[in-house]
Amino acid sequence: MIRRPPRSTLFPYTTLFRSDVLRSWREDNVRQSEEIVEYWESCLEDNIHKFGDEMWMVYEQVCLAAYDCHRIDIAKVCLDALNTKFPDSIRVCNLVAMKYEVKEKYNEALEMYDRILKKDKTNLLAQKRKTAILKSQGKIPEAIKELTDYLKKFMSDQEAWLELCELYIQEQDYTKAAFCMEELILFNPHNHLYHQRHAEIRYTQGGPDNIELARSYFSHAIKLNPNNMRALYGLFLAASSVASSAKCTPQKKKENQKYASWAAKQISDKYQNPNNTEETKQVKAVEHMLSSLQISASH
Repeated sequence: MIRRPPRSTLFPYTTLFRSDVLRSWREDNVRQSEEIVEYWESCLEDNIHKFGDEMWMVYEQVCLAAYDCHRIDIAKVCLDALNTKFPDSIRVCNLVAMKYEVKEKYNEALEMYDRILKKDKTNLLAQKRKTAILKSQGKIPEAIKELTDYLKKFMSDQEAWLELCELYIQEQDYTKAAFCMEELILFNPHNHLYHQRHAEIRYTQGGPDNIELARSYFSHAIKLNPNNMRALYGLFLAASSVASSAKCTPQKKKENQKYASWAAKQISDKYQNPNNTEETKQVKAVEHMLSSLQISASH
């Protein structure tokens, strides 16, 4: 992989090197928008004809970078070239719709995406951009509907499930948010972040059953990644909550006290560094939480 050259040394590089850098960024799906625009203005605009067939991908890449930098003038040059070469291309239509988004002409953008979907119902970008527009306008229920319709067709899109989960959380619909995370866990049961996120949602829902579920999922996240500090803190809080419940049986209370003590010890051990005052404060905070709950392995 070619590393990004320092900004002060961008201009002396040859067009060939710039071509390799742009190709590398495309393959790695990296959005170095400011650098790409600078590349374009320094020499690519005058030398793009030397790229052969690759120049159309460069036009598209530069157009997206120009949108990020709000350089509509550069985007227009790229769009004109692409429209001339591919007048009926849906891919170019997507770029035109994005131009409306940049100009905050959301109604025109939605109309364009609807026209694209009439031609191609499986166009992923158009469907996702519609959801993004609705979300940016604060129309969360409409965005949820759009995304659920999308997931009926493309159920294996993990990014879409994650986004739908976040939208449900914004609406404080934690039951449906938890369902989204369960779907993601089915897709990838070895992803510790999915288990952690599901546990956090269950903990937020509250109630004895949800707190115990949260403790179980925090535990599994730690099993998959012992260095997951967020899951360790979650396990400590969930186990402490169960142990302090008035309805908790003596046996269950003792078990959860042990879980909380173990989590607190793991946190303390991982942050143990006498030269780091910030981490020492965090250790003391955990110890204070532990003592305030009167949790010890001997109880």
